[in-house]
Amino acid sequence: MELHTLVTLTIGVALLTCVLAVIGVHVYAKGRAQRAALVERLTSTGQIPVIGRRRHFRTLDRRLRRTTVGRKLELRLAATGLDVTPGEFFAAMLALVAGLWMVGQATLAPFFGPIAGLLGVWAAVQFLDWQRQKRIEKFINQLPELARILANATHAGLALRTAIGMAAEELEAPAGEELAQVANQLAVGATMDDALGEMAERLPSRELVVLVTTLVLSNRAGGQVVSALRNLTETLEERKETRREVRTQLAQVNMTAYAVPVLGVGSLFLMNGVKDGALERMTGSPFGQAAVIIAFALYTVGFILIRRLSRIDV
Repeated sequence: MELHTLVTLTIGVALLTCVLAVIGVHVYAKGRAQRAALVERLTSTGQIPVIGRRRHFRTLDRRLRRTTVGRKLELRLAATGLDVTPGEFFAAMLALVAGLWMVGQATLAPFFGPIAGLLGVWAAVQFLDWQRQKRIEKFINQLPELARILANATHAGLALRTAIGMAAEELEAPAGEELAQVANQLAVGATMDDALGEMAERLPSRELVVLVTTLVLSNRAGGQVVSALRNLTETLEERKETRREVRTQLAQVNMTAYAVPVLGVGSLFLMNGVKDGALERMTGSPFGQAAVIIAFALYTVGFILIRRLSRIDV
């Protein structure tokens, strides 16, 4: 009797589980269809952009965005203009670190594996800084044209908000993308000060700060924004030429800063090539490991000092 009751209970639980599974699949499919229909409707009306490509590492991306490091990484990626999520970049960085770790351990010595991995992290951070600086330089080169468009639009009687939207449509990236973001923030109720201030934080530069300050003060006080923007256009053109000359003069110094650590790493491969296993024997003792760490630290200090001494703010 007890066995019959147990069998009946088991069958009942199994049937209930199957029914709940079917209901769950039905609800999931219905929700997925509704979401697809909503996305299609909003995309056709232009309210959301068309998704360019399928994103990878979505689970990693969601978990990474919840952390402080993930949020900072997201801001860095937004400043670079790269179409990469924090999860994708983090996964690529891990792959780079693992690859360099194995290469350093296999070609030089096991001691150089972690050092090569740290070099991969440094290279990834430097890549982001380089992309961000390149985007800033390109944006600075567009500032004279941006100021000219704003001056002509305001001279024609258009409001500053409308002038910013017009400039976003006429200018190419990155200025067009940044101004489009400012126009979207203004459309949802953000103030002019906050929208322009966030743009200045994403792409920090003296030229942009001057332009943002001019626009904010003119918007607050209602001054002669046309004459101010036209004078600013001439100043930005002169600063653009000056920056180009300074960058040309410092090109050799910047190459020296990167050549110094490259020569140091190249000497390690040369030493190991002259006498196979020399680096492994050298790093087999604490004194050899300390010497290698001190050498890498000195190369890093030299790189930073050369970069700092060659930095001229215009």
